[in-house]
Amino acid sequence: MSAKPSALFVCVHNAGRSQMAAGFLRHFGGDNVEVRSAGSAPAEHINPIAVEAMAELGIDITAEQPKVLTTDAVQASDVVITMGCGDACPIFPGKRYEDWKLEDPAGQGIESVRPIRDDIKDRILTLLSELGVEAANV
Repeated sequence: MSAKPSALFVCVHNAGRSQMAAGFLRHFGGDNVEVRSAGSAPAEHINPIAVEAMAELGIDITAEQPKVLTTDAVQASDVVITMGCGDACPIFPGKRYEDWKLEDPAGQGIESVRPIRDDIKDRILTLLSELGVEAANV
């Protein structure tokens, strides 16, 4: 296991929820945490409304691209956080799993995405505390 904790965020398209979660964890965790995100059926592009919602808080996720979920990514992560991908996410004994019940921002306007974003932010701050990493930039 690496010296710093690592988290993998998984949703179906890896375009909205998991990308926002990864953006928050990078922002608040800095170099003290490894961040991965992936999707069981990745979209071609990240959700522009998710990008806009994060930009409102000064977090830039425009360079991110949806990625395919791999067994290696799961095995390399200390905690795997799923967001509605159901049985598509591989399960490994001894891994810590959490399933975050979050509404999918796909096809929604910014007013609907902001509460999802804010919920993810709160969960990320809790996760950092659980991982023993002090949040920066709060």
